[in-house]
Amino acid sequence: MAKRYDLIIVGTGTAAMTAAMRVRAAGWSVAVIDFRPFGGTCALRGCDPKKMLVSGAEVIDFASRMRTHGVAGELHVDWPDLIAFKRSFTDAVPRKHEQMYADKGIDTFHGQARFTGPSTIRVEGETLEARHFLIAAGAEPVKLGIPGEESLATNEDFLNLQQLPRRMVLVGGGYIAAEFSHIASRAGAQVTILQRAERMLPQFDPDLVGWLMEKFRDVGIDVHTRSQVEAIEKTGRGFSVRASSEGKSSAIEADLVVHAAGRAPALDALELPAANVAMKNGRLELNEYLQSVSNPAVYAAGDAAQMGPPLTPVSSHDAKVAAANMLGGNSVRPDYSGVPSVAFTVPPIAAVGLSEAEARKRGLKFRAKSRKASDWYTARRVAEPTYGFKVLVEEKSDRVLGAHLLGPHADEVVNVFALAIRQGLTAEALRTTMFAYPTGASDIGYML
Repeated sequence: MAKRYDLIIVGTGTAAMTAAMRVRAAGWSVAVIDFRPFGGTCALRGCDPKKMLVSGAEVIDFASRMRTHGVAGELHVDWPDLIAFKRSFTDAVPRKHEQMYADKGIDTFHGQARFTGPSTIRVEGETLEARHFLIAAGAEPVKLGIPGEESLATNEDFLNLQQLPRRMVLVGGGYIAAEFSHIASRAGAQVTILQRAERMLPQFDPDLVGWLMEKFRDVGIDVHTRSQVEAIEKTGRGFSVRASSEGKSSAIEADLVVHAAGRAPALDALELPAANVAMKNGRLELNEYLQSVSNPAVYAAGDAAQMGPPLTPVSSHDAKVAAANMLGGNSVRPDYSGVPSVAFTVPPIAAVGLSEAEARKRGLKFRAKSRKASDWYTARRVAEPTYGFKVLVEEKSDRVLGAHLLGPHADEVVNVFALAIRQGLTAEALRTTMFAYPTGASDIGYML
């Protein structure tokens, strides 16, 4: 006889944990399923461990910038020690998560979940039944359809490297390529990026990305845009990556080739047709309440839902929305306004709200203030010339529409602009706020 639950959650990342705790607190019986160690992408294979490695890159970069300003001596990254530092966080995560579920009376199952019907799911030979399901299975690297694709290392592989290879190629030009290249180059690797699009980091303002590319060049990262990877071949010494650009073919030798060309919802193994869960173009078909349009028992959150930006705070937000709708009936819709995004390059680039192109497309009348501010105190204090901003403010309402930041403290200051956008604060309200000085936030008044 199948075990029965009020809610079964597929995945154990941020969305799963948030929803499980909320629904369990309401008295529902809950089970979670994962074929991987409990904790999800952010805690184990993404944001948190990545930023711990970024810490090492930041120290090296800071020291190199200050070398003629009172700091002497040479520093270097000891890669095995840096990975050990990362593992001091990640190794304990699965056990802690399992204990949290156990403490709350939430059942845990290890194995690949597969739907067997609209209200049943099977894991490791056992059939489970539920009134509701939440798909929070995260994302996985997209298939590139090129010869030798099986040789690509994943983001998880990179974060677990015991030794950093001498030559590394990153296929793609988004967050993963930008962040990993900055880590690896500061640690001494020779890094090449092959990006199919016209520029790196298409999610961010093109002017600020242009300023950031100067930093890529300064630290020796070789970026090839408009470059299509055609094949990856194993050689006696590593790999040969064949790519074409503007009709010309070339081959780049590497010891490691990393997939950085995007991620898609990890749904294939779930056998969703058995549960009558509709998909379109590789995505779940959901209504405005994050509920399957074809099976009302099924909801989704985070990367699996792909309704908002693929960011950890969005996963948590989706989980709260889905939990509220399961518990009380569909009444809550997700709100993705003012969600900040950061690429943790060194220095970081950040954005929140509308871009110039989006604001114009909406027909909004706005003023834009933009400047490369290398001469400002915030930049000069840390000898960092890569510093700039672009802020959009609506003419009529004086509301902040968008903020695009690059340089020291951008990853923190963007949160102030996110608050302003989400709460409808005006530029004048920010301008008249007394921020601690001198801090990154104290520059905000001059950006408006």
